Amino acid sequence: MNASVRVLVKRIEGNEDLLLPTQMTAESAGFDLQAALKEDYILLPGKRALIPTGIMLALPEGYEAQVRPRSGLALKHGITLVNTPGTIDADYRGEIGVIMINLGDDPYTIRRGDRIAQLVIQKLPFVVWEEVAELPSTSRGSGGFGSTGR
Repeated sequence: MNASVRVLVKRIEGNEDLLLPTQMTAESAGFDLQAALKEDYILLPGKRALIPTGIMLALPEGYEAQVRPRSGLALKHGITLVNTPGTIDADYRGEIGVIMINLGDDPYTIRRGDRIAQLVIQKLPFVVWEEVAELPSTSRGSGGFGSTGR
């Protein structure tokens, strides 16, 4: 069993009817985020919009939250996120917003309370950068962007 992490969450006034980030199953990696819209928003094909969630977080030092798309929205409607995963830093205290895009063929209506994205909490390593004259070699080398032929 993993150790728990305490994440402080504050609802923005007027969003008491929405759920806090919620795991839909006991072993879900992500916590669903809901749309905190005052009225329905129609996301047209090829367009993007910043959708509010009505919450703010205080992550512990050494952690980040990643905002990721919901696979069902992507498969069924072509709805995904522009900057995926979006990173929420531990020192950010503003409202969590989700930058959604419609890659589908039809307009998609986002309603208040719709589950629009998922939030995954990650522990960050402490990184020490070490500049070197040469990097260790690998069989792949500098090949990228399809260099393996797959």
